[in-house]
Amino acid sequence: MRKIILMMSVSLDGYFEGPEHEIDWHLVDDELHRHFNDQLGGMGAFLSGRVTHELMAEVWPTADADPANAGPMAEFAGIWRDMPKIVFSRTLERAEWNTVIRREVDAEEIRALKAQPGGDLALCGADLAAAFMAQGLIDEYRLYVHPVLIGRGKPLFPASATRAGLRLTETRPFGNGVVLLRYQAAADAR
Repeated sequence: MRKIILMMSVSLDGYFEGPEHEIDWHLVDDELHRHFNDQLGGMGAFLSGRVTHELMAEVWPTADADPANAGPMAEFAGIWRDMPKIVFSRTLERAEWNTVIRREVDAEEIRALKAQPGGDLALCGADLAAAFMAQGLIDEYRLYVHPVLIGRGKPLFPASATRAGLRLTETRPFGNGVVLLRYQAAADAR
């Protein structure tokens, strides 16, 4: 069965974006970008909310046409374009680039999607992650902790009544100071 994997960058103080939605503090160098490409290239689909999808759609469809985006960035453009995408949105009317729109997170539909053959499913976006967490749908968390304190912004994990037991399965430091913390959802927490 496929897994739903939350993959998000976060500041050391727990924010995934600054107060003006800025992510300019992300330290994505070639080493980290290659790692992302290796991880995401084998996925079966990207699951995101409207805001994340629209941000990605502004950059990645043509990013490899810019000579300044050589190497891992150009490679990711191809990965993003080719990957099936599911966008969860109540307002988005249409989406391109191999994308389907779902109006809500339906647990039965997600379980059926997980049962289909193919690669794991990459989940991104804090609001969407909260909806998946509330229904116990996240199998693995891959948090990329960046060595920066941004002080304020939008937390990756907002206050919630949902409790999820996790088991650490991997840590990996990168040369730029980013650390991967990889957790699996504990079976008894479901």
